[in-house]
Amino acid sequence: MGGFFGAASHRDVTIDVFFGVDYHSHLGTKRAGMVVKDDEGGFQRQIHSIENTPFRTRFEKDLADFHGKSAIGCISDSDPQPLIVRSRLGTFAIATVGCIGNAEELVDRFSGEGVQFMAMGSGAVNSTELTAMLINQKDNLVEGIKFAQETIDGSLTVLIMTEDGTLVAARDRMGRLPVLIGRDDDGYSVAFESFSYGKLGYRDEHELGSGEIVSITADGYEILEQPRDEMRICAFLWVYYGYPNSTYEGVNVETMRYRNGAIMAREEAAAGRLPDVDSVAGVPDSGLPHGIGYANQSGKPFERPFVKYTPTWPRSFMPANQSMRNRIAHMKQVPVHELIDGKRLLLVDDSIVRGTQLRETVDFLYGAGADEVHMRSACPPIMYGCKYLSFSRSNSDYELIARRKVIELEGEEGEKYLDEYADNRTERGQCMLRAICEEMGFSSLSYQTLDGMLEAIGIDREKICTYCWDGRE
Repeated sequence: MGGFFGAASHRDVTIDVFFGVDYHSHLGTKRAGMVVKDDEGGFQRQIHSIENTPFRTRFEKDLADFHGKSAIGCISDSDPQPLIVRSRLGTFAIATVGCIGNAEELVDRFSGEGVQFMAMGSGAVNSTELTAMLINQKDNLVEGIKFAQETIDGSLTVLIMTEDGTLVAARDRMGRLPVLIGRDDDGYSVAFESFSYGKLGYRDEHELGSGEIVSITADGYEILEQPRDEMRICAFLWVYYGYPNSTYEGVNVETMRYRNGAIMAREEAAAGRLPDVDSVAGVPDSGLPHGIGYANQSGKPFERPFVKYTPTWPRSFMPANQSMRNRIAHMKQVPVHELIDGKRLLLVDDSIVRGTQLRETVDFLYGAGADEVHMRSACPPIMYGCKYLSFSRSNSDYELIARRKVIELEGEEGEKYLDEYADNRTERGQCMLRAICEEMGFSSLSYQTLDGMLEAIGIDREKICTYCWDGRE
């Protein structure tokens, strides 16, 4: 996915943006960049790979050369950015987050009109460059951003810094990701994660609505485009992606996860399906609060039968080789044998996507002496790959374990009954659970219901994107 942070102030904000971007590191895995507006030297920019080295380590050496009262930076899960663009709208720095599903179609269309693109090593066009091109089709930045958001198939959230140091932030038309403004005594910041500017001394000032566009300077912010009524904010922000301290649409991530786990246990107890286990655990890290909520509601003790060793392996996706990634994921899990050997365990994970690493976890627990391993997913079965934020990005929906099991059980005919398969209470739903248990080695399996997850979030369900589970756009 990705995230961005920017600031405009009456003082130098280089350090603020450095730490603010770093606080978004959990949102991206590939590249990061910073652009600082120097009053004397123009734009200063640096982009680094963060696949093998954390953001802070990669950018610390650049700080001595960066000075400015306006700056932006981003964590990217895909293309190198921010970019610096020279156009008829002036020179500006731009960072984007989202997913452009019709990128090739747009490249073909505008190439035919004489627009030239710089292809990356893969042959693809940088999506931020494509966005800048779309913006430059109009006479000003606001109309250009609106045109870009309306033209793409997917989602698009944008942060721009102009030649005079003004920041322009635009939330996706459907509000799939958050954008929040903070304020301190010297200026303003803008970010995805609200805690990121809170730790830097900024106070909550304004949360952008769907499609809202604002300009931000050291003296304040101005709404350039009013928000739309329609919203589809991504539910995975609360279930998985979001950092525990952050709040979106007034709902804190950590407290939502406690509620979510408690609702799962409540519904299982009401249905008489609460398993008899010795302890409840959360799969580190985002599964932990869901597990705490489940344990508190069920009355079972919460324990940590294994922990993640992260000082030298902060990310399981570092190596390019899949087998090595799996090996490192396994090496990070360190057992507490006294809490595993001879025990009946119930694990709560944030989600079950393909199931590859979860199977490694279950095998590891049985290998450490567990008698039973029951699994609970904090969200419903994922039936569709995300086309808006690439959360469950895959070559095919059939790489998703739930969707694959539907085909194995019933062939293409099963596609007509995805709603039934996604519901634990139906016969088809129970068949799918048994099939996954058999493949994965679970003693039992249950998924949170869509209604239960939405109850835990607690805002109008019409404002929440549930595409991954029910295909609703």
